[in-house]
Amino acid sequence: MDTNHEMIPSKDKLANAVQVIKDAILLSQQRALGAVNQEQLALYYGIGRFISANTRTKNWGKGFIEGISEQLRKELPGLRGFSAPSLRKMRTFYEEWRLLSDDSFVETNKLPNDDSNSFVETNKFPSFQFTMTSDFPIAAFMNIGFSHHYTILSKVKEVEQRKFYIQFAADTKVKVEDLEKLIEDGLYNHQGDLPNNFKRTIPDQLQAYRTINMFKDEYLLDYINTEELFVRDKDRDERVIEQSIINNVKNFIMTFGRDFTFVGNQYHLEKFGIEQFPDLLFFNRELSALVCVELKDGPFKTAYLGQLAGYLRILDDEVRKPNENPSIGIILCKSANKRFVEYVIQDNEKPMGVATYKTSADMDDRLKRLLPPVEDLEKLL
Repeated sequence: MDTNHEMIPSKDKLANAVQVIKDAILLSQQRALGAVNQEQLALYYGIGRFISANTRTKNWGKGFIEGISEQLRKELPGLRGFSAPSLRKMRTFYEEWRLLSDDSFVETNKLPNDDSNSFVETNKFPSFQFTMTSDFPIAAFMNIGFSHHYTILSKVKEVEQRKFYIQFAADTKVKVEDLEKLIEDGLYNHQGDLPNNFKRTIPDQLQAYRTINMFKDEYLLDYINTEELFVRDKDRDERVIEQSIINNVKNFIMTFGRDFTFVGNQYHLEKFGIEQFPDLLFFNRELSALVCVELKDGPFKTAYLGQLAGYLRILDDEVRKPNENPSIGIILCKSANKRFVEYVIQDNEKPMGVATYKTSADMDDRLKRLLPPVEDLEKLL
C-alpha cells in the first residue's frame, strides 16, 4: 500500500511523476469530443495502472499521491477530478479490471510505450487496448461514466453481476444515486424471478427495471385464513382470501413491498355500460403507477391475462392521472409454471406479472402435526 513510508518524496521523483500524468491529461483533453467518455476511461485506467505499479511496490511513500494531486492543481489551474481520493479511485478502477489488460509491469516512474509491455523512459501516454472475452459488454463498458463504474466496483464484487449492472447502466442511462439504490435493493437477484413482460411493455427501461425490482415471485400471506388453519383447498374461495387481505391490509402492503398505498377492493370500473370489479387496487409512489392485483385460488390459467388486460385498459383510460405511468397488473395465484407464464405473457401489450402465494394452510404436514389441534388453538386465542 502507499502508507508504509514516512519519507517526504524527493522533488525530482515527484516532478517526474507529475509531468508524466500532466502530459497524459493534456493529451487526453485534446482528443476528439465524440469519444470524451472513452478517452476519460482510458486515461483513468492508465493513471490507475501507473499509480498501482508505484504504490503497491512501495516505490512511492506516504503522502506521494497527495503530493501529485497538489502539484497537478498548481500546474493545471482549474483542473477538477484529480484529488487524492480520485486518484485512488483510478487505482481501484485499474486493479479491479486488471483482467481487461493483457500487459503487466513492475517498474516505477515510467509509462509503457505502445511497442512493449515493459516500462521505458517516455512522456507519452500509451493507447490502451483492452482484452475482453466475447461475452463482455464492451460497448456498455465504454459508454458509462467513471462515477457509475466506481459505484459498481465498490458495491458489487462478482464479475457477472458487475457486467449486468454495466449493461443496465448503459441501457437505462440511470443516475448514480438511483444505481446505488437498485444495487442495494438487489436488482440482479430479482431480475429473473417474477414472470413478466415489463421490459417489452414499458418503454422507459429504467422504469421497467424498477418495476421488476418492486415485485417478488412468491409471497407468504401467513395471516390469511388463520382462523381456519387447516381448511381444505376446496372449501376456500377467492373472496375469503380477499377479505383476509382487506382485514390485514397493513400486513399485506408490508409483505407486498415498499411505497404501496391501498386504493380499494372490488374497485368499481365501468365502460360502455359494462361494470368490472378488480379484486385489489393499489398505488405505488416509487413507480407512480396504479397496481391492479387479481387473486386466484388455484393454478395459473391463460384466461386470467385477458381479464387483467381489460382491467388495465379501463384503469388507464378512466382512472389514471395525466402525470402517472401506465397501470401495472399482477396475478396472484396458488401455483404457476414460470416458463409457461413467461412464454404466454409476452404477447400482451399491458405490463403484467404473475406471482404465487402461500398461506399458513400450506404448511408442511410434519409441522402441522407438531401444532396443537385447532380447537385448542381457538381456546388459547
